[in-house]
Amino acid sequence: MHYKQNNKESKTYVQGLRPFGNTLPRGLKGILKKNGYNYSEIISKWNILVGKEISNFCYPKSIKANRENKNGTLFVAVERGNEIYVEYSKKDIIEKINSHFGYKLINEIRLQTFNPTDRKKKEKYKNDNLSKKFKIKINRIKNRNIRDSLSQLLEMMDR
Repeated sequence: MHYKQNNKESKTYVQGLRPFGNTLPRGLKGILKKNGYNYSEIISKWNILVGKEISNFCYPKSIKANRENKNGTLFVAVERGNEIYVEYSKKDIIEKINSHFGYKLINEIRLQTFNPTDRKKKEKYKNDNLSKKFKIKINRIKNRNIRDSLSQLLEMMDR
């Protein structure tokens, strides 16, 4: 056994095989303990779990579960006006998620609505400002061929 002494703590290192938990970085351990794997798995398989119709207007926002990773709550963000479809599909979604993991991970689903038109307006406003800035910068370029090709590219992007 080797002893390595640090200013704050002393650690014991054993040669040979170590437990897998000791090899993980500290930040990753916390994420795994807080259902990070389950949440990422639900996000990656969301289209398969709920179907394309429902996944077009909603997405998983977060999971809140106890320490045993059982009987958790899934928070789902739903576009305003489409809440009724998800409300009627709650039991099916819960069954599909729990059968995917093999144990009762989700006990209930809570819906949180958002307004999709507000987000689109903000994105369009940001894009307009960016295109104006790019036009100003493109007009400063001295080489005419490069300036013309970049302005054509910007026009195609705005469409």
